[in-house]
Amino acid sequence: MKKNYTILLVVLFFAILSVARAQDTKEPEDAAKTENKEEITKKDKKTEVKALELEEMVVIGRKTGASLSKKMEGSVTVVTEDDIIKRQKMTVLEVLREVPGVDVVQTGGPGRTASVFIRGARSEHTLVLIDGVEMNDPISPGRSYDFANLTTDNIEYIEILRGPQSPIYGSNAIGGVINIITKKGEGKPKFSITAEAGSENTYRETAGGSGGNKWVNYSVSFTHVESDGISAGSDKIRDTGGFSIGGTEINNEKDGYKNSSFSARLGLVPFENLETNFTFRYMDSESDIDDHAGSGGGDPNYKLDSEQLFFRAEPCLLLFDGRWEQKFGFSLTDQRRDYCNPADEYHYLSEEYGTVYDSKWIKFDWLHNFYITETNTLIIGFETEEEEGKYTYYSDSHSGRYEYRYPVRTARTDSCYIQDQFKLGDFFVTVGGRYDDYEQFDSKFLHRIASGYMFGKTGTTIKASWGTGFKVPSLFQLYSLWGHEDLKPEKTKGWDVGIEQRFFDNLLEIDITYFRNDFEELIDYNYWQGYINIAEAKTEGIEVSISAYPTDDLQVIATYTYTESEDKETGEQLKRRPRNKGSLNINYRFFEKVNLNLGAVYVGKRYDWVPWPTLGEVDAYTLVNIAGSYDITKYFKVFGRVENLLDEDYEEVWGYGTPGVFVSGGVTISF
Repeated sequence: MKKNYTILLVVLFFAILSVARAQDTKEPEDAAKTENKEEITKKDKKTEVKALELEEMVVIGRKTGASLSKKMEGSVTVVTEDDIIKRQKMTVLEVLREVPGVDVVQTGGPGRTASVFIRGARSEHTLVLIDGVEMNDPISPGRSYDFANLTTDNIEYIEILRGPQSPIYGSNAIGGVINIITKKGEGKPKFSITAEAGSENTYRETAGGSGGNKWVNYSVSFTHVESDGISAGSDKIRDTGGFSIGGTEINNEKDGYKNSSFSARLGLVPFENLETNFTFRYMDSESDIDDHAGSGGGDPNYKLDSEQLFFRAEPCLLLFDGRWEQKFGFSLTDQRRDYCNPADEYHYLSEEYGTVYDSKWIKFDWLHNFYITETNTLIIGFETEEEEGKYTYYSDSHSGRYEYRYPVRTARTDSCYIQDQFKLGDFFVTVGGRYDDYEQFDSKFLHRIASGYMFGKTGTTIKASWGTGFKVPSLFQLYSLWGHEDLKPEKTKGWDVGIEQRFFDNLLEIDITYFRNDFEELIDYNYWQGYINIAEAKTEGIEVSISAYPTDDLQVIATYTYTESEDKETGEQLKRRPRNKGSLNINYRFFEKVNLNLGAVYVGKRYDWVPWPTLGEVDAYTLVNIAGSYDITKYFKVFGRVENLLDEDYEEVWGYGTPGVFVSGGVTISF
């Protein structure tokens, strides 16, 4: 797979550069307009920020091209490119740590498995999209997405939708949706190069460019990250003796990491009413992994090679003066994970063993947006998709080679959905339903309603949503050696109600939401029986967000989430979900050239295997990060950051190591 995609990357890169050269000479007047627009924006910064907060428009998952107030969709958080730059977040995982209602855990340092829990739901209950392409891995045990290698380059904004979203997004969205939108180029060609170096011999190089006019737009970026990493085994494990062979401690070695990512977006507009967009993202990573880090062990030769490709082509046609918008989409997800453990002194039974996982996800969709009036948009969509997965396990020992090939398995789903968004005065309503016809299961109808009411004179908004969710078992849960074909789909019902209040001419906003989710037929792994429907669970809690703009250049955002979770079979709290979580982010820009950012995240105690099968508490922790940048000239910027400033000794997953103080700095050259 790697050789074919490398050739494709080279072709794409030179194609976009050619477009850039042609566009640069075609319409210089557009560039002048863009420069003028940028100057106006800088002069009226406070007005822009307040307007964004008042009328923040969210294009939910590219399901609609209509501007949609976030109040209509219940609980939505939007993180923009500007937020990412100010906070100097290198990965999407780091961005999500400060989002209310979202919990993040990683089993070690860079490149190690990273999971996200929304409102206490499982990680596989979150659908992850990039430009409308589903990123979840069909051959992973629960069809989840591993955030370990997803960098923030070329991202315009990230939407986090909390609560069941299945009526529009289908299976995998019963806990929420994380929707990532890449940058759309505009104006004259702009290019930048960034070089950064930090602790643990960590290096990052990024190059990118963007531009556009009324005929074409493009954005492209390339990022390479390399680090010595940290040991995946925690200090607490080593302090208690850890795991050793022949008296030699093997849990001290660092787990190195490499990641190369390429992202491109190209838009062609041959006619005023016709536009075609192409998006492409490719990631190639290599991670050292410890075989038994959670129990104190390690294996210096054990490696994971991962490749991920996401592609989408989407023509968009406008008819009847723009009142009828059609989008025809083709999406491809292609992922490969190669776990390889060559012979060494730490495993005697075999000379080498490993497992290779391959999966694909192909989807065709046809979306219709009917802009009936300025306050009423009707959405009708049709989708057909097929996922496939396979894996191979091999072992070379003194007695010969053993190989097990899991045959290619597929699953087909045909769907249609309808949603109506309308506004009556200050009253917003979204009503939607979805019908799924599954190849292996009975068809299912899902529904969701969200509404809100704005009291303009008092700056108050009340909102509520209620919906159902449905998640079919993964290919691995159905057909692997530990699977069962008679598994039932997982189901959920979820609702929330909240209030937003603005004060002091919109300089202060407080948002409070109560939520509850009930899950049935949850699939768990049983040591004796494999994957079975065994669990029911509920989660409920409160999300609080406070945003303040005391001055033109000062922004303060504080969040708090309380989550009460329960496994109804055992009465115990769900693992790795803290009851209490909070964050604080303060950003200050002065002299129009200097930006300072302070971020803090508190994660309370939570239950985990300590170790399996003992269930116990993992200590709470607080992380403090600072970041700063200085625009020396219009084309030259220096920046630096310190993560885990207080050198907190903590664990996200019991037995797995986490980074100490991390210091990094670099430069960006723009032209």
